[in-house]
Amino acid sequence: MDLADLYRYLPRLEKGLRASYARQWRTAPPGVRRYLRTNEEFTLRGGKRFRAILLLAGYHLVTGRRPDPVLSAAAALEHFQSWMLIHDDIIDHAEQRRGGTTVHLALASEHRKDARIGSSDDFGTGMGITLGDLEEPFTVEAILDTPVPRTARMSALQEYVRMARLTAYGQLLDIRNGTVEPAEVTEEEVMTVHTLKSAVYTVVSPLKIGALLAGRPPEQLRELEAIGTDLGVAFQLRDDVLGAGFDADASGKSSNDLTEGKRTLLVVKAWQMGSEVDRARLTRVLGNPHATPEDVERARDVLRTTGSLAYSEERIDALSKRALARLDRSRTIRSGAKPLVREIADRLVRRKF
Repeated sequence: MDLADLYRYLPRLEKGLRASYARQWRTAPPGVRRYLRTNEEFTLRGGKRFRAILLLAGYHLVTGRRPDPVLSAAAALEHFQSWMLIHDDIIDHAEQRRGGTTVHLALASEHRKDARIGSSDDFGTGMGITLGDLEEPFTVEAILDTPVPRTARMSALQEYVRMARLTAYGQLLDIRNGTVEPAEVTEEEVMTVHTLKSAVYTVVSPLKIGALLAGRPPEQLRELEAIGTDLGVAFQLRDDVLGAGFDADASGKSSNDLTEGKRTLLVVKAWQMGSEVDRARLTRVLGNPHATPEDVERARDVLRTTGSLAYSEERIDALSKRALARLDRSRTIRSGAKPLVREIADRLVRRKF
């Protein structure tokens, strides 16, 4: 199988997601049902579904078979993704997600339109947090519903617990880094956040959960975890490049990471390698949603001229090469499955969206 084969499962995946909301809608209190519809609409807006695809890939890597038995678990990761995104949008004060208004702002607008009692913003935030939380039982339930032996399900659940915990650790550290000057954030701290917050839940755990559901014991997945970690960190470094507005025409992204004040490797290295003038240009933009387009472009020039952008590209390349070298040497990953892993690596690291 290749990635194109795995992506053909998306219609069935989305059908399963709809069915999971429909089951809960039938048993939920009437006053709750409209909010289940909110979550359903958000989850089904779109997205790359890459975590679900990687879970299917993890199953195929081990078995060599079609991953039909683990479609429910793949849907679980889409519920988890909705949980993370709804909360992340509140933390980042984001206005748009997947081509529509973020959940918390949509609910705040509804509160305001209906002239309800209390603060509309507080209502939207509180409801958004709770609706994000509501996605976790969907996640656990979907893994429990996967028709594989019980021991495999329990191993997958243990990896899910690990994924959720490490993702929260990464988020905590990321929020903390945003409260200090760029000079106080080290490259090691940035990479720790990328490993915990991005690599684990974007690449490592989806692959491992799929492999565990296939019956592979955890101790045989160390190579897959190492490869996934390198690719996951490279994925996030690429996301940071796109989020700073580079390759904007291809990605459709803007320089939001700069105006949101994110302490990416791009920013941390530019701060270290730049002059006082360079730091002043960064300061005018970092965390300033009202920064002018001219100031943003000057900040992006700083990332180029200090060598920070080139440094991130070098790290992406080094991580990718290390992951693929491990793959070539691996004796625990089937030789017939290695082309799929290489295709996944290329999609993760060379993407422009």
